Amino acid sequence: MSALTLGLIAAVMWGVHDVCVRFVSQKTPLMASLLTVLVVGTVFHLIVMGAQQSAVLPDRSVMGISALSGVLFLMASLGLYGAFQRGPVKLVSPIIAGYPVLSLAWAAWHGTHISVLQWCAVLLIILGVSLVAALSDHSDEEVPSIGKTIAFSVMAAIGFAGTFALGQMASAHSGELPVTLVTRCIAIALLIIGMIGLKSPFWPGHTALPVLAVMGIADGIALLMINSAGHLPDAQYASVASSMFGLLTIVFAWIFLKERLSTLQWFGCLIAFAGIGYLAL
Repeated sequence: MSALTLGLIAAVMWGVHDVCVRFVSQKTPLMASLLTVLVVGTVFHLIVMGAQQSAVLPDRSVMGISALSGVLFLMASLGLYGAFQRGPVKLVSPIIAGYPVLSLAWAAWHGTHISVLQWCAVLLIILGVSLVAALSDHSDEEVPSIGKTIAFSVMAAIGFAGTFALGQMASAHSGELPVTLVTRCIAIALLIIGMIGLKSPFWPGHTALPVLAVMGIADGIALLMINSAGHLPDAQYASVASSMFGLLTIVFAWIFLKERLSTLQWFGCLIAFAGIGYLAL
């Protein structure tokens, strides 16, 4: 299985995750929701590790990188939740969708040759995802503190790019299962510390639990797919393909929630998949 395919699987899973968010009550505490999703994803991950009889911890040489990946994963998750909570989508989504550029820049800095056409294909994907997401936002309301919204979006983009780059680097040396476990445990520990400090509620409520459980499993599969690409050629393209999750969220809403997609949005889907198709050549 190619890195691009693993990235697309991750995009599908994160697309499912984001569609599920729509079913979670707006009254559900943000941090409690995130904690539940992370814990469920970790339990799912432990089941997979048990079935494969995987080592629990990665090699000491990559323990620090795995832990830093966890810090960045929490940063990305908080940035994502915070940015979309503030909105608008037409501002937030294009910024977050730009993280593949950082992933490719990281790969190029470490000696991977990225051709001009490959850069163009990645920019095409980002353009398509941004177009579909921006046109899905029909809100005309003024959003206060645009600067903070941009800050959250940039935080998410940097967090995702860093999580994937470090996770893949560590996984290439020590296996994706133990590396991903450390990433998740660090994210959970830091989130709990933050919630205690802020005196945030831990319980999301009975009603939200089934949906949050589905989100947790989807998130667990997605991050595992990205880190699994660390063993493969062109691992950076898993990160690129995973950025399609924003587009797939809206397509899933069209399929399952009967939400309308405009002609321009379909055009955005077309050019994004054209970019993926070129990278798959």
